[in-house]
Amino acid sequence: MIEFLVNALNVKTMTMLLAAIAAGATVLTFAMPLIAGDSLGNRMKSVALEREKLRQRERERLARGEKVNLRQSPKQYMQTIVNNFNLTKWVGQEEARLKLVQAGYRGQAPYVTYLFFRMVTPALAVLFAALYLFVLLDFDQPPMVKVGMCIAAAYLGMQLPLQFLKSKIQRRQLSIKRAFPDALDLLLICVESGMSIEAAFKKVSEEIGSQSIALAEELTLTTAELSYLQDRRTAYENLAKRTDLDGVKSVCMALQQAERYGTPLAQSLRVMAQENRDMRMTEAEKKAASLPPKLTVPMILFFLPVLFVVILGPAAIKVMGIQ
Repeated sequence: MIEFLVNALNVKTMTMLLAAIAAGATVLTFAMPLIAGDSLGNRMKSVALEREKLRQRERERLARGEKVNLRQSPKQYMQTIVNNFNLTKWVGQEEARLKLVQAGYRGQAPYVTYLFFRMVTPALAVLFAALYLFVLLDFDQPPMVKVGMCIAAAYLGMQLPLQFLKSKIQRRQLSIKRAFPDALDLLLICVESGMSIEAAFKKVSEEIGSQSIALAEELTLTTAELSYLQDRRTAYENLAKRTDLDGVKSVCMALQQAERYGTPLAQSLRVMAQENRDMRMTEAEKKAASLPPKLTVPMILFFLPVLFVVILGPAAIKVMGIQ
């Protein structure tokens, strides 16, 4: 059986097999867009169907006379623990709420959940570390060292929800940063066509959703604030706080100055759009410039040994054959 496999797997057979695999992969690559279909269209249809189901459920609840609550309520046991331990005092309330809003979590339920896990994760980390160090693992160290490691585990457990929140904020900011120059171009076109700033924000939020859902949410919320807040500058300040991006902050400042001093809005938006486009290009050039140093270590570890084997391998085989 082994001899049959060795005879069958000759150079010609292997070449044909690899060529067939490469041809199949090429055909699959070109056919993948046709097989995948319109994913965005399917998502929009599913969102429309889900919205219609939600409307139908709310109509039924209103018909039954039930109270409709649009905000998500926190879990009862989480709310009880947060209130009993008074967690709102040892965790900065306004800072925590701002971080949650920047990560895309709004309302009381995410805030209570965040405080709950800020207390639970250190306790779980301490229990797991103590069980592992004192019971499961034969760790030949003094008890004070083990206690110190448990304290370090508690600190890491306390920082874990914050790090998760920071990761969500970074991903959301990256999505907004990539789509914001295009959104500014669309906003400039809308303003120059004669739209008001509220209508322009609403139109851009509808169009930019295919590139960045986070930016579409922020622009939609800004549209509502521009319509209902007494001071329009507060809406721009809230947008800058929720995104925490330099490009968005500069645009919000320009919009506030245009609102206060009556400067031409289209000219300000044109300058801001060009600056954000230049910032995106500069960031891309910076990443491209940092690529060669990052590739140095992988090339040394993975490419050079293989290259040496390919170059010196035949010579070594010949020397071994002569001997």
